[in-house]
Amino acid sequence: MAQPRVIYEAKPGSPIDVDRAFYDRLRSGKRTRVDRFIVPIRTGRAWPVRAGQLFRIVAVEGPQVADFNAWHLHNPRERFWAARTKQLHRAHVTTYDRLWSCLPYLRPMLTITHDTIQYGRDEDGAGCHDLLGTRCDPYVHKLLNGEDFDLCCHSNLVRAVAPYRLTEFDVHDVLNVFQVTGLTRDERYFVKPSPAKQGDFIEFFAEIDVLCAISTCPHGDLSVQMWGPAAGDPLSTCRPLAVEIDQPAPELLDGWQSPRPVDYRGGHGFRARVPEP
Repeated sequence: MAQPRVIYEAKPGSPIDVDRAFYDRLRSGKRTRVDRFIVPIRTGRAWPVRAGQLFRIVAVEGPQVADFNAWHLHNPRERFWAARTKQLHRAHVTTYDRLWSCLPYLRPMLTITHDTIQYGRDEDGAGCHDLLGTRCDPYVHKLLNGEDFDLCCHSNLVRAVAPYRLTEFDVHDVLNVFQVTGLTRDERYFVKPSPAKQGDFIEFFAEIDVLCAISTCPHGDLSVQMWGPAAGDPLSTCRPLAVEIDQPAPELLDGWQSPRPVDYRGGHGFRARVPEP
């Protein structure tokens, strides 16, 4: 039997092979607070972050899952691509991993600079900050439980981005922050209660101007079953989250520049190729 191999290996100096020393300086260097706000339980919030800024999602009262989306602030057709991020890095992201944008852009939108969870892999192969799954939505509630249920991350994100003239069609597959997931031996998706404690956070560096959005998941810390015969109401496990936006000291950004979209210009085979001399 053939041995498994990582399919997308980075060459030295490629955008996948990040300059860790640069992000370490950002993480520990001087910064100025730009904004801070609380996202209440079972709601959503969207906010802009400028290229070169840092932001944190903070568990201010204890464990709580957040469903995260991101778009280019000036062109929402360019948005976070969970599947490619999973392939380029891992199914559960952490410090130095990047969140990549969709085709035809394919560039790093955000880089994770700090993750206080540091969950690693547990005895069931599960990890934290999940890219395996996606957001809860009212359609799957209707499908599985036969009920109209508006308290879903998809709906929270739809409401959050409406002030920015985005719609349900712009909401996309998410990064599940503070969420522990894995696959059973028969390849079924499972979750465990969030390990986040009061004060835990994940921090991102904005490589480009982005519009971010989170939902404070109505399922709370995922310790209560939401579907099936054992389903219950997880309201008591729901907690707010904070978002903190900082501007690093200018000298910390020396030598950094915002990445451009990948420069593929091949035309997908529609154009006749001129032979090289």
